[in-house]
Amino acid sequence: MEWKIIRLDEVDSTNEYAKGIAPSSPEGTVVVAKRQTAGKGRKGRFWASPEGGLWVSVILKPNRSDPRLVFVGALAVVDALADFGIRGWIKWPNDVWVGGKKIAGILTEGKAGKFVVMGIGLNVNNEIPSDLRETATSMRAILGKRLELNEVTNRVLDHLGRWYKIFQRNPLKVIEAVKERTILINREVKVIHSDGEISGTAVDILEDGSLLIDTGEGKVRVVYGDVSIRPIRYG
Repeated sequence: MEWKIIRLDEVDSTNEYAKGIAPSSPEGTVVVAKRQTAGKGRKGRFWASPEGGLWVSVILKPNRSDPRLVFVGALAVVDALADFGIRGWIKWPNDVWVGGKKIAGILTEGKAGKFVVMGIGLNVNNEIPSDLRETATSMRAILGKRLELNEVTNRVLDHLGRWYKIFQRNPLKVIEAVKERTILINREVKVIHSDGEISGTAVDILEDGSLLIDTGEGKVRVVYGDVSIRPIRYG
């Protein structure tokens, strides 16, 4: 895909900016900001976005609305991390972890049948606040050196374009790739969702992108929720 990149020094949210221009912008328009003052995560949560991180939103115009599109962003980040020698894992549905800590999040928003804005927040060179260092990390913290942010951006976009093409042809190939890169399968998890919580063993990610959990009393399909897992060792 050919990208048209809009670079901003500061913005409240790249996703909000992208949603505002999406109706009149071509697919492949990318909004990149040095910093966000009101970055967003899932459920409207605040996402710290100081200078040094990758804060980017991509305007996509797929043929149909599909919640599995968020996996395209997660796969792009995992593959970009691998280019720099970092092993990343997808934590269903929209986070990327390294060594048990969050390094990236993906958020998809849009207007059904019109456009999708995919926001990607990746900790690159930005300093992780002291109160988050037990749960979050950055590429700089892992590698012990600063990275060229434009190079990281280009790697993410290259992989995003590749996975988006695969997704358009056959979404099930994306699901298969996610299952190979997820940290959840065969792990004990707890999922908190709007109707309560479910605990058990994550046994599969189904074709529709939902998580299948074996509670011990039966298998439950979870479409959306916040997942916590028991501490595990990473390869």
